Amino acid sequence: MEPSVPEIQRYPIGRFSRPDGYSASAVKLAIASIDCLPRKLLAVVSNLSPSDWERQYRPGSWTIRQVANHIVDANVNNYTRFKFALTEDNPTIKPYLEDRWSELPDARTGDMRPAVDLISAIHSKWVQTLRTMGEPEFRRTFFHPQQNRSVPLFEAAALYGWHGDHHLSQIRVALDK
Repeated sequence: MEPSVPEIQRYPIGRFSRPDGYSASAVKLAIASIDCLPRKLLAVVSNLSPSDWERQYRPGSWTIRQVANHIVDANVNNYTRFKFALTEDNPTIKPYLEDRWSELPDARTGDMRPAVDLISAIHSKWVQTLRTMGEPEFRRTFFHPQQNRSVPLFEAAALYGWHGDHHLSQIRVALDK
């Protein structure tokens, strides 16, 4: 069945597909995606006008500024989740209220330079960690209380690789309107 227009608008690259199991090649692709996200984001947003930052990818969606800030907020949390999972046995992570974070003043009207700097820094650190991990580390887990299950780091890496590409695509859609 073909996806509906609202589905395509919300998920321009499609929904995340959870991996069935560990795959070294899939992990390598996820790391590459995570690694290049800050450069791709900077390339897309570096010359935006003030009005461009306020564009939306679909009616009622976040603005480009909110999406970019969400990417940063999410990946600061995701980096921390990896560190907890690597140093504790199946730690319970702290979910955060993404919609509420997107309504805070920094996400709605703040200067974007600190956000771009932060995502570059956090991704450098995160990718450095990811590249030192082997299969045993990628099989470590954290417990996600909203999903009521343990999430292996190989799955989390795939999700976060997709997540960045997903939101970059939304930004591109907003800019193409």
